[in-house]
Amino acid sequence: MNEDGAIAASAIDTRDAVRRGEISAEDVVTRALARIADANPRLNAFITIDADRALARARALDRLGRTDGRLHGVPVAIKDTICVRGMRTTAGSKILDHYHPPYDATVVERLEAAGAIVVGKTNCDEFAMGSSTEHSAFGPSRNPWDLERTPGGSSGGSAVAVAAGLTPIALGSDTGGSVRQPAALCGIVGARPTYGRVSRYGLIAFASSLDQVGPFGRTVADTALMQDVIEGADPRDSTCGRTAVDDCSSALESDIMGLRIGVPRHLLTEGIDAGVLASFEASLDALAAGGAIIETVELPHSQYAIPVYYLVATAEASSNLARYDGVRYGHRAKGAETLGQMYAETRREGFGAEVKRRLMLGTYALSAGYYDAFYVKAQQVRELIRRDFEHALAGRAAIALPTSPTPAFRLGERTADPLQMYLADIFTVGPSLAGLPALSVPIAPVEGPSISVPMRVPTGQLPVGLQLTGHAWDDATLFRVAAAIERSTASR
Repeated sequence: MNEDGAIAASAIDTRDAVRRGEISAEDVVTRALARIADANPRLNAFITIDADRALARARALDRLGRTDGRLHGVPVAIKDTICVRGMRTTAGSKILDHYHPPYDATVVERLEAAGAIVVGKTNCDEFAMGSSTEHSAFGPSRNPWDLERTPGGSSGGSAVAVAAGLTPIALGSDTGGSVRQPAALCGIVGARPTYGRVSRYGLIAFASSLDQVGPFGRTVADTALMQDVIEGADPRDSTCGRTAVDDCSSALESDIMGLRIGVPRHLLTEGIDAGVLASFEASLDALAAGGAIIETVELPHSQYAIPVYYLVATAEASSNLARYDGVRYGHRAKGAETLGQMYAETRREGFGAEVKRRLMLGTYALSAGYYDAFYVKAQQVRELIRRDFEHALAGRAAIALPTSPTPAFRLGERTADPLQMYLADIFTVGPSLAGLPALSVPIAPVEGPSISVPMRVPTGQLPVGLQLTGHAWDDATLFRVAAAIERSTASR
């Protein structure tokens, strides 16, 4: 435990302290809840905090006496798009403001089976549609490095909870970069598993062929451990693979001697912050010094990744969000005289501006006369993007890029220009479209504003992340390379 009573930075350290009897699970959770109560009014990381449930679970673990769970006694924050039985789950939307799921998501079941303790649900862009957490119906989360800047999105609240030390680990969901981008902007580790490696059962759907649940941690080891806990086949999710997978944690101590890392340098010629690029290049040099072989590769169709993503994702969202009609659950408009009016008023009142924008785009792309020209064509180009990654990864362990082209931007800076907001994900949507594993690991921060930061992180700096993309089902190699980057960054 830290001197100020906050939870230890590492989930593994916290678990081990509980196992050794140095602290009880109840005391760990009590301190975490105190930290959240103090910081959340400034950060808005959590939408819902369930102290009674968390403390009851901690006491039950302490009475049990068994401490062999891989996350025994570790507090965890859950993005509010992931169902927890009986706990308010809103997806950041007014339309689900009072929804309490009658079941747990598979990933929540697995975390709790490993001894983790859910303390609450974190803020996010509405239905995970956004890159800054500014599209939440409950107000934006704030970056603990600079409270005037975005933490990224859509899983911004989970990233803030980990970066600010409120919980050592958290769950997010990643459709086009919603774990990796906030991880980079908040200076932590975030992973998007191979599509199908982690069950989506209990994840509120945005775009079903893209959505994946992913872990956040302050260290590579914590993040790998969390992924090991949540992954695996699930008969309740037909898209969840049955492929046997390597344990990611077991790969962390391996060296990177002889590993070939591809870098698509043609994507780094414009629009990249100079500080981000310098930090990225320094990390490549460190990988080379550790024995990796850095090679230039091509991803020729990457210029189409953003428009393809915003056709495929919005079309799938149009279909998935049709269920929010005021009939079965969620918000229902009052005073409507006809069924059609009730549908229209419910969706007008319940959905925010960004969700409405994407639903209209998706509905248009699927409409008669435009389906072939837009949606089908986007799927064809998506296959070309997948093949680009396949060719670039041939004989190589990973592809490296900056996670985000810039450090965290100011809140309000891009809300009036959706295209600029969408371009924040320019490096992250490609792996999503290809169904590949990708993660963001912190590298040297860049110079930022001279500010007073309440969360005890370095002043005058902003975080930067390096994204690694790898072969399908070979997530473990990405964690191996990320661990090497973490060690080199710590030594600088």
